[in-house]
Amino acid sequence: MTRHFLAVPAALLVALAGCTPAQPSDPTPTSVSSAPQSSLGPVPEGLEDFYTQSIEWSACGSDMRCTDVEVPIDYDNPAGARATIRVKQLVSAGEDAPALFLNPGGPGGSGVQTMDYVTHMTTEELRAAYNVTGFDPRGVNESSPAVSCFTDAERDADRAKDMPTETDADLDALAASVREYGKQCAEKTGEILNFVDTRSAARDLDVLRAVVASSETLDYLGFSYGTYLGATYAELFPKNTGHLVLDGAIDPTTSLHEVSLGQAKGFDRAIRAYVEDCQAGADCPLRGDVDAGIDQLDRFFRSLGTNPLPTSDPDRPLTRPLGFMGVITPLYSQESWPQLTMALDQAMSEGDGSMLLFMADLMADRESDGTYSTNSDEAFTAINCLDFQPSGDREQWRADVQELAEASALFGPELGYGDLMCEAWPAKARYERGELHAVGSAPILVIGTMGDPATPYEWSEALADQLENGYLLTYEGEGHTAYSATNGCVADFVDAFFLDDELPEADATCEDRGAW
Repeated sequence: MTRHFLAVPAALLVALAGCTPAQPSDPTPTSVSSAPQSSLGPVPEGLEDFYTQSIEWSACGSDMRCTDVEVPIDYDNPAGARATIRVKQLVSAGEDAPALFLNPGGPGGSGVQTMDYVTHMTTEELRAAYNVTGFDPRGVNESSPAVSCFTDAERDADRAKDMPTETDADLDALAASVREYGKQCAEKTGEILNFVDTRSAARDLDVLRAVVASSETLDYLGFSYGTYLGATYAELFPKNTGHLVLDGAIDPTTSLHEVSLGQAKGFDRAIRAYVEDCQAGADCPLRGDVDAGIDQLDRFFRSLGTNPLPTSDPDRPLTRPLGFMGVITPLYSQESWPQLTMALDQAMSEGDGSMLLFMADLMADRESDGTYSTNSDEAFTAINCLDFQPSGDREQWRADVQELAEASALFGPELGYGDLMCEAWPAKARYERGELHAVGSAPILVIGTMGDPATPYEWSEALADQLENGYLLTYEGEGHTAYSATNGCVADFVDAFFLDDELPEADATCEDRGAW
């Protein structure tokens, strides 16, 4: 299964820097339990057992504690099977301090794993006021049951596989491959494969608010896909919103093709910015001007299709899909551009694909021993294909690919045929996408980065405009998402919102990240 959306978990950026409902009932909680709920706020009828459950914490690292929270797999049938959501919390502000929930993106990114980097991602001031709390959304990583499709060896082989899409026979083969993959996922995962959609995850988040935070309102920091989860939560539970910050936003009205088109344009901007920067240095393997450098990269990718490069692992040559991901990955963070230059020089000048393979493995959470630390790739497809209604036919999809190629000759075609893939997927979307207004919510801070390749700035503008109480902060810089402990200007705005209820003025802008 090839990735067709690229909203990388924010934790990867730290690693790189170091190297309207359809048929189902509306889930908005309109009827509530008659039992008094004190600090929990209203409890949706039939879900009392979930909202009032007791949890037990266990130590799981320095100043860290973990627990599992039960949720119904199907909220329309809460008496049915249950799932558990894994939670990991940094107790930095005291046991009774408020919880700040964090989602790193994806979809499929592990909030539990992200807690390993939480001191780099958040400021000391924020951690002194809140216990930052990561969680694995339903179907992800340590939550159970988790989406499971491949063995580690099968994932290696799938990620390296190059499937052409030029002919009808090629598309038949691609659809057959997706159907077989989906069948295997359904057999290994079970019922929850039909319920890993974002609406269900947002309902889980409200259970976490009540059970883990013991609060009437949710405080939340979401990156990339995490902005869609947070905005969906605000739409379903506007009266339960506390402080929500959505960094690197996704426009909830986008179709599968529109997501791909926006990212094709975004990554084209990013690669051009990178090539220009690379060519200003002494060791850039891309010669001439920017267009010439892009042409060299295009020829390099094409060569990998027929002649994969050897790597430090004799069993894993650098194929075209792996090379593609090896270049895409460091484009998420400007601070990783020097590593990309070294990797390209090694591959293009020395015929060694080892560094590009390493970067591709970072994206997939593959460890050096051949194991995968998360199920991010598998959860990614499962969640996306429940969040988007596929549309069109082969004629339309080919026209879409042509539009993608016009937006980015280098990256556009790689992002095509998402509708075909989700049409072949066994679990079907139950909801239509549309604008999210969160009428009656507390203020919500949306952050957009002008040079963001994965979630283009226009998407943040769109979400902030849709939200009744949305406020936009603009970061004039490169890379995916903006908030971190070291991005002083953005961090000051975010901390002022979380700690002092201060919102940025209209047209507020940050121009640089400061020291990294």
